[in-house]
Order: sequence, then structure tokens, then C-alpha cells
Amino acid sequence: MKNPALFSFLVLLLFLWVGNVVKGQQDFNSLNNSTEWKLKFSDDCTSNWEKNWFKDGLISTVEQNENGMNLIAGPVNRNDAHHTVLWTKKSFKGDIKIEYNYTRTDSQIVNVNILYIQAQGIGKAGRGKDITKWNKYREVPTMSKYYYNMNPLHISYAAFPMVNEDPENDYIRVRKYPAEESNFGQTEILPAFFKTGLFLPGETYKITIIKTETKLHFSVKGEGAEEKLYSWDLAENQSPKEGRIGLRHMFTRSAQYSDFKVFTR
Repeated sequence: MKNPALFSFLVLLLFLWVGNVVKGQQDFNSLNNSTEWKLKFSDDCTSNWEKNWFKDGLISTVEQNENGMNLIAGPVNRNDAHHTVLWTKKSFKGDIKIEYNYTRTDSQIVNVNILYIQAQGIGKAGRGKDITKWNKYREVPTMSKYYYNMNPLHISYAAFPMVNEDPENDYIRVRKYPAEESNFGQTEILPAFFKTGLFLPGETYKITIIKTETKLHFSVKGEGAEEKLYSWDLAENQSPKEGRIGLRHMFTRSAQYSDFKVFTR
């Protein structure tokens, strides 16, 4: 390189980036292996889903077999009635670890899967903390009903733009609700990750999420593949204190879940 100063600067940036990746993995491993976690919820997802979960969306369906629970949103694209969210009946406090197996059962290259972490209502317009008190409002699960009225962290994954023709154009993105009116973009917590190569149809991935007061980790491991870890720093008031876990599929999307566990400490 003709510019030694620039070369040295780029080397320094690479060194810092590698150091951050290594530290992030070490932090995740330490948290994941902690003996302080206590199992609070466990469902193999193979039968009687209504024992542990309740559903938003009248058109979506849940199908179960010995392999797990297939959550199937409605088939009509761009029709809000065809969204769905599956919620845990239990609510969870404080630091949380979530583990489950995820298998895409669709072949869509548009629309989004979302994990909601510790959702409560914010009390706006009668939408109280206990979201079961306003289930009927969400029979048509328009996304704005969630981001204007709830306070969870949101992880989009196996996600594609609503207009897309590239099957490799997926992304992972984190948001924190609630949003201000007409300002949904400000809910994003950077960075976002694009073209991950993950969540291929029919392949099973072990997902582990750990949320503390200051960090959010999202670990994904495919069969016979190396673990990929994505991490975010959480600012003050970005880590929810308590709430339910939600599995959201936008219209046309479906996936199978199994061995779903939630731990707190």
C-alpha cells in the first residue's frame, strides 16, 4: 500500500474489531454457562400448545406433531389480519435467557419473523401492562398496535424487506418499543446485520438469546455449522424489566419451534 499511515489505521481497526468479537463471545459464554440461571418455562412444543401459549390473529393456525409446533400466519400478503403472534402465558422478570429450535417452514423471501422479549402494555389508551386484558384489540394484529402500545425488545430474524427478489437478502435487526407517532425508525438499536446466510428453509437452528440490563446477545447454530453470535449494547431504559415472550410472523410466514425454554436469574 502506497499510504503507510492509512494501512496502519486499517490494521488498527481490524485489530479492534477482532478484539470486540472475541470479547463478545467470551461475555456470551460466561453468561450462558452461569449457574445462576433458573428454569422458569419449558415446552417441547409437541402437543397442547394452548396450555402454555395464547395467540393473536384469527386467521393464523398452530399445527403440532412429534417434531414441534408450526406457527402459520395467514396466506395473504399485505393483509394485516393475516399477521400472527404467539405469546407465553407466563411473564418473566429481570435478566433472561431464551433457548429454542427454529425451522423455517416457508420459502418466502419477503416479510419478517420477530421475537418479542418481555412485552407489557404501556397503559396508553387503556392498553394496560397485562396484555391479556386487551387481546380483542389485537385480533387483527396490525404491527402498529404493538410498537405504539408495548415496551419489549424486538429481534427481527429470518427477515426480508417487504419488497424483495433476492433470496440472500435477509437481515437481523433489534428495536425497542414503544415508538413515537410517525417515528418508528428511532426504535432501532444498532448495528443491523445483513446477508447472514442463516435460516434457510427446512434447516433447524438452535437459538439462544440472553438479555441483561446492558447487553443483548443472539446466538444461532445450525446443524453441523459454527455458532454465529450477534450482540448489542443496551442504553438506559432499553432493557425491559418484565413481560411475556412473543413469536411474531408477518403475513405469509411460518416456522416450527421446539424445545422452548426460558431462564431467569
